[in-house]
Amino acid sequence: QVQLVESGGGLVQAGDSLRLSCAASSRTFSYYAVGWFRQAPGKERAFVAALSWSGGNTYYADSVKGRFTVSRDNAKNTVYLQMNNLNPEDTAVYNCAARFRGSVYYSPAGYDYWGPGTQVTVSS
Repeated sequence: QVQLVESGGGLVQAGDSLRLSCAASSRTFSYYAVGWFRQAPGKERAFVAALSWSGGNTYYADSVKGRFTVSRDNAKNTVYLQMNNLNPEDTAVYNCAARFRGSVYYSPAGYDYWGPGTQVTVSS
């Protein structure tokens, strides 16, 4: 089991950058696949990025590829989502999610632990 909490959201202007953090309660967080999802008002939850539990593989939605980078610091039990060149379409509540030794990255069904979310708002 693991508890997750996101931080780093805020209100920024188009073109700015933010780094979101997903802090875990377990020292074994490196064994969890971690995904980032976002949900804007009136829209379904959408996949953003993911990080495998082994091998250091990363996965990205086409809409964020080249702008966002997911990484982890196992010493801090934290996964990051670096978001560069933000635009208003990135406005959403961002959640991190995890599953022990998970391998289904693109769907919310591939995860069973979720953080409460952090708001990202990008103005024009």
